[in-house]
Amino acid sequence: MIVRTLETKPPDATHWSSRRMARASGLSVSTVQWIWRTFSLQPRRLETFKLSNNLDFVAKVRGVVGLYVAPPERAIVLCIDEKPQI
Repeated sequence: MIVRTLETKPPDATHWSSRRMARASGLSVSTVQWIWRTFSLQPRRLETFKLSNNLDFVAKVRGVVGLYVAPPERAIVLCIDEKPQI
């Protein structure tokens, strides 16, 4: 079950849920949750950075980085994160 959690994905989802893994492995949901907790597994969390699929992404990044590297004279550069949970 640990290998399945770490190395595979369900056919119609992006990550394993405890209920889906329980059905696939023949274990109870509480057993799956206990094993995941014991081994600190959190299949819903990503370990990689996801790049935007916005066509203007590169231009926007250059613009923002440009403000930090060479801000306009007498300007203040502020950063406000649109996703407060990050």
